[in-house]
Amino acid sequence: MSDLAPLLSSVFGFSAFRPGQTEIVEAVAAGEDVLAIMPTGGGKSLCYQLPALARDNITVVISPLIALMRDQVRALKAAGVTAGHLTSANTEEETDEVFDAIEAGTLRLLYIAPERLAAGGTERLLRRAGVGMIAVDEAHCVSQWGHDFRPDYLRIGELRAALGCQMTAFTATADAETRAEIVERLFAGQEPRTFLQGFDRPNLTLAFLPKDQPRRQLLDYAVARKGRSGIIYAASRKKTESLAQALREAGVAAISYHAGMDPDDRREAEAQFQTEDGLVVVATIAFGMGVDKPDIRYVLHADLPKSVESYYQEIGRAGRDGDPAETLTLYGPDDIRLRRAQIEEGLAPPERKQADHARLNTLLALAEAPICRRQTLLAYFGEVLAEPCGNCDLCLEKPETFDATEVARKALSTVFRADEMYGAGHLIDILRGEETDKVRARGHESLSTFGIGREFSNKQWQTLFRQLMALDLVRPDPSRMNALRLTEAARPVLRGEQSLTLRKDSLTRRDAKRPRVEALVQAEDEPLLWALKSKRRELAEAARAPAYVIFPDRTLVAMVEAKPRTLDEFGRLPGVGTKKLEKFGRVFLEVITGEAEPEAHPAKIKAAARGDAALIDRLQEIARDLAYGIDGTQKRLDCPMATLARIAEAKPATPDELARTRGMDDARVERFGPGFLDAIAQGG
Repeated sequence: MSDLAPLLSSVFGFSAFRPGQTEIVEAVAAGEDVLAIMPTGGGKSLCYQLPALARDNITVVISPLIALMRDQVRALKAAGVTAGHLTSANTEEETDEVFDAIEAGTLRLLYIAPERLAAGGTERLLRRAGVGMIAVDEAHCVSQWGHDFRPDYLRIGELRAALGCQMTAFTATADAETRAEIVERLFAGQEPRTFLQGFDRPNLTLAFLPKDQPRRQLLDYAVARKGRSGIIYAASRKKTESLAQALREAGVAAISYHAGMDPDDRREAEAQFQTEDGLVVVATIAFGMGVDKPDIRYVLHADLPKSVESYYQEIGRAGRDGDPAETLTLYGPDDIRLRRAQIEEGLAPPERKQADHARLNTLLALAEAPICRRQTLLAYFGEVLAEPCGNCDLCLEKPETFDATEVARKALSTVFRADEMYGAGHLIDILRGEETDKVRARGHESLSTFGIGREFSNKQWQTLFRQLMALDLVRPDPSRMNALRLTEAARPVLRGEQSLTLRKDSLTRRDAKRPRVEALVQAEDEPLLWALKSKRRELAEAARAPAYVIFPDRTLVAMVEAKPRTLDEFGRLPGVGTKKLEKFGRVFLEVITGEAEPEAHPAKIKAAARGDAALIDRLQEIARDLAYGIDGTQKRLDCPMATLARIAEAKPATPDELARTRGMDDARVERFGPGFLDAIAQGG
């Protein structure tokens, strides 16, 4: 790892690894086959990018979305790494650049889409180029029954066998079943070194809210977070457009995104979201897997996701920078009916449909959970959280529960006595003793359950039926106009053999009670943060790159907090490597200090990235003072900046070590040696 530490600092601008990265990077660097399940925002990409830079061959990264590949390549190039991508969206110049780098032997990371593996020449190209490792991003896409299945991922195992190289795979979403499928399909059943770093994202606030005037709920939420980047997921293309329009009318900068848009419009929307601060995108799930924007402050589901895996994957796009972010999911009976119908109307075999119903049940149980949501969520992935998280709506506002056994039996009995032929609305009329035309026409006023539920309002019964649907005690039947029918799980409750505890769900809970994301900086520093963001956006637009490729929000916040005055201080900020210090250091220092920063020698820039700029300044001062000797009467002798930079990096401790530094002849060692060595000993 000692040879990787300088690269971590000089290329990526990090002084240390994030928790869990060290062991994975060591295993990848040692040439082991690796499967790593890491939470979104945990730094998966670094785990294969860093070892790739220390090698003489090419690492092929297989990634599912062109936008994601282009963004990662831009970020690598901005950090001084020779990287490229081969996709259907490549320009001729981009493709030529990749082939030239392969020919020259300088390419270190090559990104390709799995669909490219179907092309006959891909395998020959990679064999000729000399591939040392395959890194599979979003490896869960190999699961045929997963929520993001990509058929071409099934070809990756064949490619690995043909190339005979190291295989590494990374994902944030893989339960035990999916992990087994990844091992079988990517590693030919041979167990890789597996790292399960956990699924917890403690910086995310988790919240669910039953729908009650859902458009008003959504608008209130977004308006309260105006100026923050967010993603709002909706179930239909039409809904994305109408919600985006409603947000704009409410004063929130918003755009829509869905698969039905013109490809150029989609690319423009992606680019706009990546470069603009405080923009909200309202999208179908066609948007997201490739989003690498680190400063998304919230993800809101306007409709219930398909499964726990989908939910986890989608909320994972918030707060990838590790700073606080929020999630909120709105849901209601219509969502449950829609998801059940999608499963039943699908082409999967019966056993798979049953498994999909079970997965939906798990998500609904999370929505209706009476205790800490994070404990419930992590338990699904086999992870135990010993104590309540303190950062979900149920921890922050503990709900009341009640013994719902008898009221549930009333509802279930009514479903049974009405021959499982009716929806919740008609069943509620029976329970409340409402003699509607429909009730009288079917003779349901004579049922024994007629009027036994008058103590509850219509809305309370709707809430109860929603909870019974969520617990899969009753299930809408698409073949009978979504009439509710009893499941096997309902029988013990109906017979009084099993009790039932439910949450008292207040449909009028105010959004104000839920926590807000804290301000990133102190109020008095906000003008400086916005000035830095403005400069970042200007540079990003000029480079036609996402804003975070210049610097992520976390680095801008560090600038505000540290308020560096010199390149040396700027180089110590997180996320500032040598290349970025050289390209952007002076520009951002000018914003911070309000003064034009003089141009610095490239060697000084590199020294600043290592934290040696102060030492170079001291060495330069000594060289200047002794240019004509101690008494000022000797022949002038200079010490070039490049030589001073080598001395600052090597930090020789003796005259002999100093003499071995390139550029230091006997005359310079004699004149400058004592002063240089003294400055090094004193740390500059």
